[in-house]
Amino acid sequence: MGVELPELSLGAFRRALAAVDDALADPIALADPIALERLFAHYQELRRWAPRLSLIGPGTAGDAVARHYAESLAAARWLRPGASLVDVGSGAGFPGLVLAAAVPGLAVWLVESRLRKAAFLEAATRRMGATATVVAERLGPELPAGLPARIDFVTLRAVRLEPRTWQRLVATLAPGSRVLWWTGSVASELPDSLVETDGRSLGGHSRRLRVLRPATTRAAE
Repeated sequence: MGVELPELSLGAFRRALAAVDDALADPIALADPIALERLFAHYQELRRWAPRLSLIGPGTAGDAVARHYAESLAAARWLRPGASLVDVGSGAGFPGLVLAAAVPGLAVWLVESRLRKAAFLEAATRRMGATATVVAERLGPELPAGLPARIDFVTLRAVRLEPRTWQRLVATLAPGSRVLWWTGSVASELPDSLVETDGRSLGGHSRRLRVLRPATTRAAE
């Protein structure tokens, strides 16, 4: 069951982003007019698809800018231009497609196994003029074809993976890589192959962005 999102102008969208606590709203999206226009184009496409496709929860429709866009942008400080990012379980494009719009030169792969949501991601990417590759397959112990051989960043938002999938994914991480994992108020258990090194609270401390790195590299860094 889909939801109706409120109609917003570009100015209203920008003001909604600016109103979010500075600890969440990344200044790139507010200072760069191209990034802002791409994010707004995503919102417009989301608003067009959301009534007929379950892309966001009904309880977040009225607060979508803060809950989805700002919380996705909270990861931008850990990213770098020119890096590769694989977003697992992309759904509506939070956070992967939002970060593709906001971080210059970021190479993004959006992994989404549900075909209708993958179709939305394709449509949103075109409308935004963003650079991202949609991979319409499920992530498992064998990674889908088309992903980069070495991955700099992995993002997951409210996604759980099986231990064997974690193991295979971590094996592809490049030196200095990070896993950025958005979790709920009940922290998900980390696999043995990762350690938490940083993070930030989101949404009144009920949700958290966890910054992880491969456990074997911790002592060396």
